Amino acid sequence: MSSIRLFKTFLAVAAEGSFAAAAPRVALTQAAVGQQMRALEADLRQLLFERQGKNVVLNAAGRALLPSARKLVALHAQMITAAAPSEPMSGTVHLGAVVSAVRPLIHATLALKRRYPALDLHVSASKSIDLLGRVESGDLDAAIAVREPGQSRPGLTWTPLYEEPMILLVPRSLESGTPRAILLRHPFIRFDSTQHTGRLVVRMLRKLRVKPQEFLELNAIESIVELVRSGLGVALLPHLRDALWASDARLRVIEIPLAEVRKIALVQARGSAHGAAVSAVAREFQARPQS
Repeated sequence: MSSIRLFKTFLAVAAEGSFAAAAPRVALTQAAVGQQMRALEADLRQLLFERQGKNVVLNAAGRALLPSARKLVALHAQMITAAAPSEPMSGTVHLGAVVSAVRPLIHATLALKRRYPALDLHVSASKSIDLLGRVESGDLDAAIAVREPGQSRPGLTWTPLYEEPMILLVPRSLESGTPRAILLRHPFIRFDSTQHTGRLVVRMLRKLRVKPQEFLELNAIESIVELVRSGLGVALLPHLRDALWASDARLRVIEIPLAEVRKIALVQARGSAHGAAVSAVAREFQARPQS
């Protein structure tokens, strides 16, 4: 049976995209990370990664394992916390989140408040770039934000939470076809190309080798979804963790092989005075089932 350490290493590799980048996070050498991942694949009797040079990406089996691995690691952390004697958490903690993560964060804070009545948790929403600045300035104790590749802010620490693969969202009534064919035939609603999510859209269009019929550019995912729902166009979007698009009678989600992913993580300042409370929020968030 695989140990919890293997699943922690698996999550680190999934978040970082390579054995070398994951190694410092789990205090192992690159070779040891590779050995652990081979052991995990042997235990589960299936491959979990696709190798792309020095980088690795999750294959279908790896993506399917990801939610269960997160829950297992979060549950283990909760067990350790519950077993360790500690003073009840208290005080005021200010948290931020990108709009798509506000609802699950509120659920997590409410669950934590029930266990620790003296803990006062405040939640606000903003763009990732603004959230990072507010964490650095001390205005926020932590935030759930989009983690961009190569992002370097020495004073901050990151806890990976989940990934949102890019998908093609179309009206349910639209005829079937490949993502490329659909993008060529129908008006395209683009997410703001100056933002990280917009840059993911650009990379997806390059992968698909398509120049769509651009119709509109917006900086609000839900506004784009509503336009697609109304039959006004199609869009490339991250498949939001709590989105119910697949069960919406007026929408259809089309998955894209080897799609780009948007990485969502909890960020806080190093040595934060509210580190214990922030860690508890992260565990509660990860343990919450996806919609």
